[in-house]
Amino acid sequence: MRIHSPAFAFSAVLFTGLSASSLFAQQQPAATTNQSSLVPAQHAANPQREARKIAKRLGLTPDQESKIEPILADRQQQVQGAQSDTTLAPKDKRAKVRSIRQDSDAKVEAILTDTQRQQYEQMKQSHKTAKQQQGAAPANN
Repeated sequence: MRIHSPAFAFSAVLFTGLSASSLFAQQQPAATTNQSSLVPAQHAANPQREARKIAKRLGLTPDQESKIEPILADRQQQVQGAQSDTTLAPKDKRAKVRSIRQDSDAKVEAILTDTQRQQYEQMKQSHKTAKQQQGAAPANN
């Protein structure tokens, strides 16, 4: 009996370890999937929210806001399409996204007054500066 006892104990420990690791492996992808699915949702631009934010910052009329929202929605859709296009090289994707953003900015600016256009340009510049600083921060660590 003692001869089989260590083998049984080893088997029980091994089985418990394998069961726990398979349970962990089953739970981990779900957690990873949930996290990764949350990240894009948090970072993806909501055209309605973005239009409200721009309207508030620039003092847009309800008519201007209603005209800007579909432009932002179209931009979001085009950017997502460009980013998911597997036929484009990363450099080409960035160029295409930049072109989409420039086009949508021109459409937005066409709706704005001169004063609002200046404020919009300042807003974009502030955003660009903040993004550059975020990108530079990890390199400094």
